[in-house]
Amino acid sequence: MTTQPAINWPDKYLPGTGDNFVSNEVIVQGLTAAQVWHPLTDTATWASYLDHITAIAFPEGGGPVLKDGVHFTFEPVGVASVSTQFARVVECRAPAEGAAGRLSWTAEQDGTPEQRLEVLHGWLVEDLPGGRVRVLTQETQIGRIATDLAAQLPNPMLNAHQNWLNRLTDFSAAHGR
Repeated sequence: MTTQPAINWPDKYLPGTGDNFVSNEVIVQGLTAAQVWHPLTDTATWASYLDHITAIAFPEGGGPVLKDGVHFTFEPVGVASVSTQFARVVECRAPAEGAAGRLSWTAEQDGTPEQRLEVLHGWLVEDLPGGRVRVLTQETQIGRIATDLAAQLPNPMLNAHQNWLNRLTDFSAAHGR
């Protein structure tokens, strides 16, 4: 039996305890974790394969590569009630031999109680036997906006994250380092 790594969850964002939770995963042959890791953590590449996140900035310096503790902002596109996200990387560990890469950030949207949104967005990138890579992304959201998103079918966050995974792996295959 094989056990796969999971996202490290702070208690506040434990799946099933928030207002919306989504989980997306792909396993792709012919890619390595290192090939996927670079375009995932280098926000300068995001515009090359993402169309639902724009205006990435690093107000306290750092970037464009995500690292532990780095603060950044971004604008989600396509969800009317979601605006500027203020994010902080809480875990960033590149993949290594026998160890999955781990990336997660918290993000908040300020405003009235109806407008507030808090999330933890986590990623795992790991090499699997047979020349395969596993990319898992999960997000827990807290707030009225999250409750509204969870009630929509299909869930817009589920679809947006699947789009991100597909475009990330396609971009990684075309531009692998």
